[in-house]
Amino acid sequence: MKLNGFIKKKTKYAMAIGEKAKKSSVPEGMYIQCPKCKKSIYRADLKSHLGVCPQCGYYYPLSARARISLVVDKGSFNEFDTNMTSSNPLDFPGYEEKLTAYQEKTGQNEAVITGEAEIEGQKTIIAIMDSSFMMGSMGSVVGEKITRAIEYATQNHLPIIIFTASGGARMQEGIFSLMQMAKTSAALAKHDDNGLLYISILTDPTTGGVTASFATLGDIILAEPGALIGFAGPRVIEQTINQKLPEGFQRSEFLLEHGQIDSIVERTELKATLGKLLRLHSKEG
Repeated sequence: MKLNGFIKKKTKYAMAIGEKAKKSSVPEGMYIQCPKCKKSIYRADLKSHLGVCPQCGYYYPLSARARISLVVDKGSFNEFDTNMTSSNPLDFPGYEEKLTAYQEKTGQNEAVITGEAEIEGQKTIIAIMDSSFMMGSMGSVVGEKITRAIEYATQNHLPIIIFTASGGARMQEGIFSLMQMAKTSAALAKHDDNGLLYISILTDPTTGGVTASFATLGDIILAEPGALIGFAGPRVIEQTINQKLPEGFQRSEFLLEHGQIDSIVERTELKATLGKLLRLHSKEG
């Protein structure tokens, strides 16, 4: 009996060791947990689904480079202002160190990438904000790069497409950041005066000064499913008005229902949708 008990304990111990070895044989980072449905997703599956959870449809944020690969014709992207980087106009403590850390982490100089590209053979200017760089906050360089892209589109009689993903104005730059709202909006007004197309694509999140300026000035405003879009966040609004907000408030579906955006487009359909819109608004079309 003692021997049987020993064998059983030894067997359980061996099974536990085997299970531990089995778990440790899975390479770290191969799976990721979905923040919405909490299920484990094989990273390769997530990539093949364009960053959309195959279980519940949750939209993961995409980097600017990933979005370029998603919608731009291969080999057609010509990037603008690659060496433009932020300074520290207000001598904000630790700002330079934070910028350096994000530059090393993302491999980008700032929270937006701009350039000229083709989408289904249609030439366009494109600007893509990246929330992985300081939450896509808009400082003077982000505003300058977007403004230059708009002005280039105006001068060359081209449409412009802007993907927004931002927490709003960059607090480390104070008034210099807020000035970008007027600058980008003025550039878009001139673009519009020339009868040119501006397509705005709102992704999660699009908030603050970006929402209050160029994000919501598009001739056509598209959004990704479930994207948070607004000025102040829902928690701030609830605390201010002391009222519970409606279900789904500030999500793209709520905004579509209330007429603030024109359409919600799945990632799998985005390139074809943009190609069609560009053809419909081209001189040749």
